Amino acid sequence: MTRIVTLVLTDTSGDVLGSLPPFELELPWWQETADVVDAVRDRHGLVVTVLRLLAATHPAPPGGEVTYLAQIDGAVDVALKPYEVDLHPSPLRAPWAVPGGPDASLEWALSLCPGDASAEQIRTWNLSAIWRIDVSGTPVAWLKQVPIFAAHEPAVLRLVDEVSPGLVPAVLATGAAGRSLLTHVPGEDRYGAGPDFCAAVARAFHPVQEHFATHVSALLDAGVPDRRLTYDRFARVAEPWLDHLDGLDDLLDELPARLAAIAACGLPDTLIHGDLHPGNVRSPTAPDQVPAGSGAAGSGAADGVVIVDWADSAVGHPALDIVRLGAELPAGSLIGEWAARWRAAVPGCDPETALELIRPVAALASAAKYQEFLDHIEESERPYHESDVPEMLLAAVGVTRPSPRADHD
Repeated sequence: MTRIVTLVLTDTSGDVLGSLPPFELELPWWQETADVVDAVRDRHGLVVTVLRLLAATHPAPPGGEVTYLAQIDGAVDVALKPYEVDLHPSPLRAPWAVPGGPDASLEWALSLCPGDASAEQIRTWNLSAIWRIDVSGTPVAWLKQVPIFAAHEPAVLRLVDEVSPGLVPAVLATGAAGRSLLTHVPGEDRYGAGPDFCAAVARAFHPVQEHFATHVSALLDAGVPDRRLTYDRFARVAEPWLDHLDGLDDLLDELPARLAAIAACGLPDTLIHGDLHPGNVRSPTAPDQVPAGSGAAGSGAADGVVIVDWADSAVGHPALDIVRLGAELPAGSLIGEWAARWRAAVPGCDPETALELIRPVAALASAAKYQEFLDHIEESERPYHESDVPEMLLAAVGVTRPSPRADHD
């Protein structure tokens, strides 16, 4: 699967200049921009900054034909095709998605770096804009800009770093409009990593969750969202779909009993990452070379892992993270060690039962998260997430066993 890209160019004042001829890229993921920028430079000798998605032929990513708005400085010595696009302001438009927006962010970030620093656009979409900062060709930092509902991320990074130094990127600076400058983390994102690597991630993260289980107020005071398990939050996202998705009404009917049964298992609410999969973990070590017992407790660096992308972090149930971390692994992976750690931390708790009961709730929580995204993004970017809500609700219906009534009469 590939991506067919059309770029609509605008100047810094917001005047539409026209569109470049379409071109094909190997990476199908719509939010990736480094390959777009490189392709335009190679084909046309132009330096562009991708601002946002304008249109897509597929109802959801990845792949297909996509059209982006991109900013260019200076003259364009390439024949452009006329293109009609409405550039009226939107109250939901991200500050990095307008002409001049990335320039302001880069000016801020580069002013904090050595004089020969340069920036490369890596990704942009409604959830973030990400730039890599290089000095003399060597990566040294990352500029990340997030929307208001993710603005707590730098505070979370600082809190986690106090508990487990090296487990997260260091925050070098924070600025207006959701900007943060983060230290570069060597290594690779470990998409597709196996059980040993994911076990190292769970082991490294546990001391952080154990600590914040008794410091929830510090998280809330820092602006971390409160996403503890409540019926009302899940009912709000499910109710518009009750007439369209078979079994969803039954799930809502039994949800209060399920939530009560989860609470009775005794695991405390704490800091959750919110999207803890191996692709959000960087490591210089190959995924299949992480020793099962490596690292001291609480030391991400010792375990060879650095957990990134905390924009979805919240106060919530710790089993939600282990569900996400083990989603692509063989059934039963990670559970034994994870449960043993929690039983040692909270004598009398029942992690295994909580984990089984929470699986449909984890899917409901994902649906609620995607709905929050949709509530805060402009119309043209909704295809990124629009299908995720019903997909997660269907997933919740599909994993509604065991029944809380059967197990906890």
